[in-house]
Amino acid sequence: MFTGIIEEVGEITSLKKEEENLHIKVKAKFTPELKIDQSVAHNGVCLTVVSIEEDTYSVTAIKETLKKTNFGNLKKGNLVNLERGMKLGDRLDGHIVQGHVDQTAICTKTEEAGGSWNFTFQYDSGLQNITIEKGSITINGVSLTVVNSEKDSFSVSIIPYTYNHTTFKDLKKGDKVNLEFDVIGKYVKRINELR
Repeated sequence: MFTGIIEEVGEITSLKKEEENLHIKVKAKFTPELKIDQSVAHNGVCLTVVSIEEDTYSVTAIKETLKKTNFGNLKKGNLVNLERGMKLGDRLDGHIVQGHVDQTAICTKTEEAGGSWNFTFQYDSGLQNITIEKGSITINGVSLTVVNSEKDSFSVSIIPYTYNHTTFKDLKKGDKVNLEFDVIGKYVKRINELR
């Protein structure tokens, strides 16, 4: 379980394909605090730490993860948003995030807005995921509030702190991002479908 509040931005130091798996090495300041078998969200994708070497650690993404996320586009040197699992009893400063990406979206517009930034994203509405205005959305692991919600697109506004402390500062039109839709909204939608 995560909150969508990014702890730090890590750097991909190595990518190695093995059959249908992708082994990923990440350099992060919090690496010395990690342990094997711990969950860490990488751009919103929950992955298990499988090895640790000094200031880098390794995780493995399987075929299903590569299919549903933007991990197929990762390159050595890329930066990723990182968050360790939530501690029981901590404040929930973002929203409930599972680390299970539902689908990807494409950034269709970025604009500076007098000290903040607006980003618009388009996604495949055929997968039946929905956003609502003022509802929660997780983009590349970042907990955000939907500003405008359409059938297959939505926008968010980014404050300077989030912009400067996540990969949003490097996000541009045409980039693919990971989306995790609000878990409560997903359950409500499913209950209504079963009625």
